Amino acid sequence: MTARDAQPYTRPARRRRRTDRGPGQGGRAERDGRAGSAGRAGRDVLALLVLPVVLLAAAAPASFAGGANRRWWGRGESQRADAQAAKDAAAAAFYELDTAQRDLRISIETITAVENSPGARKAAEDFHALGRRIDQASHDYITAVDAHDLDRVDLEPSAAARARTDLARAKDELERVKGDLDRFTEGLGPLLQQAETQLARLAPAVERARQALLAATNALDAVRAKGLRADDLAARLAALSPELTKLNQGAGRHGVQETLRRADQVLREAETVRSEAERLPERAAETDKRLVSLRTRAQALTTRATGVEPVLSELRRRYAAACWQDLQPVPEQAARSVAQAEEKLKEAQKAREEQRWPDATALLSTVRALLNTTDEAVSAAGERLRRLNEVSFDPSKEIERTRFAIRDAQRLAMAGRSTPDPRHARPLDESVLRLERAVVGLEGRHPDYWHFLTETEAVRQTVARVVSEIREDRGAGRA
Repeated sequence: MTARDAQPYTRPARRRRRTDRGPGQGGRAERDGRAGSAGRAGRDVLALLVLPVVLLAAAAPASFAGGANRRWWGRGESQRADAQAAKDAAAAAFYELDTAQRDLRISIETITAVENSPGARKAAEDFHALGRRIDQASHDYITAVDAHDLDRVDLEPSAAARARTDLARAKDELERVKGDLDRFTEGLGPLLQQAETQLARLAPAVERARQALLAATNALDAVRAKGLRADDLAARLAALSPELTKLNQGAGRHGVQETLRRADQVLREAETVRSEAERLPERAAETDKRLVSLRTRAQALTTRATGVEPVLSELRRRYAAACWQDLQPVPEQAARSVAQAEEKLKEAQKAREEQRWPDATALLSTVRALLNTTDEAVSAAGERLRRLNEVSFDPSKEIERTRFAIRDAQRLAMAGRSTPDPRHARPLDESVLRLERAVVGLEGRHPDYWHFLTETEAVRQTVARVVSEIREDRGAGRA
């Protein structure tokens, strides 16, 4: 209670002294007396209220002034603060280790999902070993935290010191394991990069396969709209449906490598189906064209085969049997081959109408081979007669042609050498003797001109082979 607060209770007394000098002081004095009694009662109540505050204010300096009490409080709170700081540091180390372990687990899962190499398997084993160390360090940290209640009011300084020591030890172990974990993570760089590269290929590869399937389906629909069934292409495309299902199930179920392989396979097969579907109208037109062309050729060969018999008749009349005996079966073989070709043409036509394109193509190839063989046989008869006529009229041209080839080879064999290489000289000498025997064979009443022609042809082939060997040896520096 200040002096200012007590003024309402003293002012009536001063007024009372002034009023004692004036008139009417009896009634006024009585009222002032009652007021004075009330003021004294109020002062007593206020004094009782103010007294505890004053006593507390007086006692507080005394409590802090005592040296022993102030030193005990400072040491206990300092130990508690140090322990709490150690707890916070250990918690931070635990959080960092846990975060690093989760990140590393994702990397290991990425590597093992993509690769099954020895390096990937060793990385997984090492990670599991590190995981056991992490679990032990984490267990020690949690045990240290649970063993010490730093919020207790009656926490002893010695207990706080033990808590700080245990928590600091747990923090140090967590940091050591974290360091080993970081070094292990750095060593995974190449494996992780390779795995991430594979994973980066995964989504585009699957998408390309899906787009290829869609393009093949659209191409097949366009072909069918033109009246072409393309049943074989539709069956091949339907066979890819299970593969698409597996692609949609993802690499998590089938593995990254298997999914990449499947995506590439689906892509190739779908692109093949699309390409063949787009080419199908052209293929149909080409098949129709080949049917007409081969049918026309078969008819022409039938006509030409009828001309073989007159050629054989002339050969029999003018030359020895050795010159024409091998051509005797030609007319019969030609007729038989043409008949087979026409039968295959009918089968090819049916296959085309049924749109069995592979069958139609195979049958047309067979027809073409039959007609080629027949054409060669029919042409051989006329060519035989022509060559025999030429050589029987003047064999000197064939002789000179062969001798020129031999002399040219001999000059090449001697070029830059004093003596020829035996490997080259021997076949050339034998060719000279062989030509001489062929020329001698022309003497007589009925010479075998066909044997003469085959011998000179064989000599020229031998000489050509020797010339080729000489040039190869010189090109390789062996001569």
